[in-house]
Amino acid sequence: MGKHKGRAWHSRLLAAALGVTALAAATSVWTAQADTNGGRTSGSVASPDERDRPVAKVAAEIAHASDRGARGVNITIDDGPDPVWTPQVLRLLKDEGVKATFCMVGTQARAYPDLVKAVVADGHRLCNHTVSHDTTMDTKSEAYQSQQILDAERMITKASGGVRSQYYRAPGGAFTPYSRQLAASHGMRPLGWNVDTKDFEHPGAETMVATVKREISNGPTVLFHDAGGERSQTLAALREVLPWLKEQGYAFGFPVR
Repeated sequence: MGKHKGRAWHSRLLAAALGVTALAAATSVWTAQADTNGGRTSGSVASPDERDRPVAKVAAEIAHASDRGARGVNITIDDGPDPVWTPQVLRLLKDEGVKATFCMVGTQARAYPDLVKAVVADGHRLCNHTVSHDTTMDTKSEAYQSQQILDAERMITKASGGVRSQYYRAPGGAFTPYSRQLAASHGMRPLGWNVDTKDFEHPGAETMVATVKREISNGPTVLFHDAGGERSQTLAALREVLPWLKEQGYAFGFPVR
């Protein structure tokens, strides 16, 4: 989400995160979200042994490319899950046969674990979007960044039933070298975007669709939101843009790791 967004959503999330206990140490080892490439389907639940198994470090550079190559598109959905909008987004994606990457806020995942499990069960991937969506994270201490990332990962993993995030997206793109390295060391590839629909500004579905059509040549990763406000325009835009991308010969995939 862009840093120019209003602060009301951030303030609500920050207040919800006040009760979160800071991580005691940043050295605990997490396992990555398992998928079919790891020998287990995305919708399955990890056993305790799997949850304790160390994961390989991924690249710390911010990813934009698609695993489907030059004609791939990555649909990414931020700030949820939300009890009103996430189910509608999931139904639309299922109807279109599209898989997406859901960048979840820790407090939202903790509040709506059934929705996290539904995202995983539908074959989508999880992305860590911090505990409280603080877009000024790049100005904060390393200890604060660690707490925001690793506590969110703990919340998301618990809510999902043991499936871990494969990516980390800094709120507002507020990455730091430290946060990128920390996420990568825990199996989460830092994730950027190429096309910002700015749906949080409610520009109208037609404007959002036009943005995708105009900017998709810039790169494959498209940013939408399923929380943080009213998202009927987002749904309308997705209903139009997903078929259009198929007509243009694009294939839907996931960000590279």
